[in-house]
Amino acid sequence: MTMADAIFVLVLLCLVMYVVLDGYDLGVGIGTLFERDRQHRRDMLEQVAHAWDGNESWIVLLAVILNAGFPLAFGTILPHAYIPLVIMLLALIARGISVEMASQSSLDDRWVLAFGIGSLFAALAQGVVLGTLTQTLTVVNGAYSGSPFGAIGWFSALSAAGVTCVYVALGYAYIKRKATGELRAKAGRRGVASAVLASVLVGASVVALRGTAAPLNLDNAARAIGFGGLLLLAVGGVAITLVTLRPASRNDSLPYAGLVVSTVALIIALVVARYPVLVPPTLTVYNTVSPQNTLEFLALGIGLSLPPLLFYNWFAHHAFRGKVETS
Repeated sequence: MTMADAIFVLVLLCLVMYVVLDGYDLGVGIGTLFERDRQHRRDMLEQVAHAWDGNESWIVLLAVILNAGFPLAFGTILPHAYIPLVIMLLALIARGISVEMASQSSLDDRWVLAFGIGSLFAALAQGVVLGTLTQTLTVVNGAYSGSPFGAIGWFSALSAAGVTCVYVALGYAYIKRKATGELRAKAGRRGVASAVLASVLVGASVVALRGTAAPLNLDNAARAIGFGGLLLLAVGGVAITLVTLRPASRNDSLPYAGLVVSTVALIIALVVARYPVLVPPTLTVYNTVSPQNTLEFLALGIGLSLPPLLFYNWFAHHAFRGKVETS
């Protein structure tokens, strides 16, 4: 493994950690928009109030590694995703403010509404970015360029819907794990519907990739086998989730675990089918990487940053582990 491969593994780690951690609290926020009971909305928000900031730290670390480790890829990505990225940042800022203000003001539900709206726009924007960057980006006279709207189309919209539904399913699975009473039952029912819809949309997105300008590279037998095996693992995780997420199921930990397995397996499957391409059509891990001394400095800095961040994530969830009494 080269230093470029190692830095890419760090990028992948940050992406996976962000999706499985901030994914559930974005999903919980979106779920508050569909909840009519005022107390249940409050209970849902409080389930993520202690951990949302640590969860979001992973996207900051992801941007730092991508910018420092693969500057040409990072510089190519930005022009094609300015608008959804700006919307995402504004939405994350809005939800960060609203969750803190809502915790301080128990009488003003407008902050809870702002938390839900911010979560929805952040999830949709991330889906648009994913769909945009999965396609072949603009090349003009050998230089990589593009407008903020250039690669946004039907596939980006499908991706946005799929990512949002995945987050919502993660959110409801997390609430079922933490809540009791009627809120737990609601999370189970709505979580099953969200997981089914997410499976359909994500499956449609994977199939649709074959018709885009940058299809999956499965010509190699090992790639095809690995991709197929990971997809089967993802399907198995979804099956476990659908069985155990139902309100009648007494196992409240497996639904979230099953969705995490499915999500991680799907992300790795897409990497297997694309590696070493970072930005289609021709930007790879190896021709966009920074000089060796930059990579060594980056590896040292990230190596020092990861342990405290992992500890904080663990502590925030460990300190508030177990069920919370809800109506």
